[in-house]
Amino acid sequence: MLIRLTGGEVVDPVHGATAKRDVWIRDGLLTDVPKGETADETHDVSGCIVMAGAIDIHSHIGGGNVNTARLLLPEHHRAHQPRPANTPLSNAGWSTFQTGTLYAQMGFTTVVEPAMAPYTALHTHLELADIPIIDKATLAILGNDDFTLSLLRNGKSSAMLDDYVAWVVGSTRALGVKVINAGAAAAFKENVRSFSLDDTVPEYGVSSRKIVKSLQASVTRLGVPHPLHVHANNLGIAGSADTAAATIAASEGVPLHLAHLQFYGYGTEGKRKFSSEAARLAEAVNANPDVTIDIGQVMFGQTVTISSDVMRQFSAIGNANPKKTVILDGDGNGGGGIVPYRYKQDYYGSLQWAVGLELFLLITDPWRVFFTTDHPNGAPFTAYPELFELLMSSSARDAKSTELNATALGLTTLASIRREYNFEEIAIMTRAAPAKLLGLKDRGHLGAGAIADVAVYRKGKDIAKMFREAALVFKSGDLVVKNGKVTHYRWGKTLRLSPPPDKAMVKHMQTYHEERYGLSLDWFTFPDSAIQRDEPFAEVSCNS
Repeated sequence: MLIRLTGGEVVDPVHGATAKRDVWIRDGLLTDVPKGETADETHDVSGCIVMAGAIDIHSHIGGGNVNTARLLLPEHHRAHQPRPANTPLSNAGWSTFQTGTLYAQMGFTTVVEPAMAPYTALHTHLELADIPIIDKATLAILGNDDFTLSLLRNGKSSAMLDDYVAWVVGSTRALGVKVINAGAAAAFKENVRSFSLDDTVPEYGVSSRKIVKSLQASVTRLGVPHPLHVHANNLGIAGSADTAAATIAASEGVPLHLAHLQFYGYGTEGKRKFSSEAARLAEAVNANPDVTIDIGQVMFGQTVTISSDVMRQFSAIGNANPKKTVILDGDGNGGGGIVPYRYKQDYYGSLQWAVGLELFLLITDPWRVFFTTDHPNGAPFTAYPELFELLMSSSARDAKSTELNATALGLTTLASIRREYNFEEIAIMTRAAPAKLLGLKDRGHLGAGAIADVAVYRKGKDIAKMFREAALVFKSGDLVVKNGKVTHYRWGKTLRLSPPPDKAMVKHMQTYHEERYGLSLDWFTFPDSAIQRDEPFAEVSCNS
């Protein structure tokens, strides 16, 4: 099948300036202009913007904590179509199936679930396999588990740590590694209630900094394309900017990715001792080429916070809205909490909203800042179209600001920032840069040989509507969305790394699991055939 998209304005920063040209698709891949051939199918996309399919690098879309949130808040997505009555969690609102359709309607074709506990990998992948259309990936959580902390406490070699990290990534079918408030979950079990970068974990005697630096170095040595993905200490509290600045400085010439930086953009100025430090953090990011960040933008309305940062979630119970929460304790990286929250247009909500936009607009390199709301923590991903509009229109920001708390906005620099993102910067931030960061050479651009993930948007004055209702979306060459509605369903794949397991480490893990849990290692690992899909995984290469 040869498909031609003609008349559109192609925005593909990887392959040059924006220009009108045809885009050709052959058998699921993008191809050069064919010579002497006629298209089997032609789409006139005059008046439209043509981009590669969008990539979300940090969105909580599957796994145990997500399902627990559904059970806790069945009323949260009451307005959405309920899933069929004979399916699991039928009364719990927004389903995995709807996740795929809602992303696709906006032109997103790849999404990363950034917090998979290794011992719940099968559950996570079974759920991801039920998300249609889009491709998925996961990041395995390390840094609070007994095995990692014991290796560091006992002074084991970096080679042994590398072998363990490689085993975890391979056995869980992950695309990378994440650390969440390194050491804090282990410290929480010893009744520690706050934990900073240079605090040490009781019993293990290793600092949060040591855990982060060790895993950062291991991921780099192994050639994992995505740098260590860091959920830093002290999320969400006044003064958290100090922790973020220290973590940025700790990169020390080695790639490091900081998640949802907005939640660390807070200072202690003003009567309420809660102010913006976004300009300071943006300056630190701009000065450090080894650091990438995603934002975790706050938008207004009801949401639910989902995190494996059990210490942070426990401390947030008092702010739950509505007043119901779940706090989970688990071995190593398996705990967490679900705390509902409503972002109001009051002092605190207004400041958080502004901090995220300041970071977006003050970090100068769109290749190093990534478009997220930390779904659903800052806002559901369905708020993305409105966020695109805020970034591309200073007048939209000004109009929204008139509705918000003036005292809070006065402690930010937002009113003075006139920058407006253009389509090229949007394409970098949501397509080209995420693909590069994740090591996905087959997407994020419209060059020949790439997977034919293509999003077509009808240009108009209403930017939010434009991005909310894609005119056309192709997934691997299949037309899946037309005029903002899904017209064809297909199954995507989960992208994974497959580092070869070290035989000695496998034996070591077998002994460890039998001694610690009284269970065979077979209880924690699974074959690809356990996922009931044809070819459920697609392999990604490690850097050489």
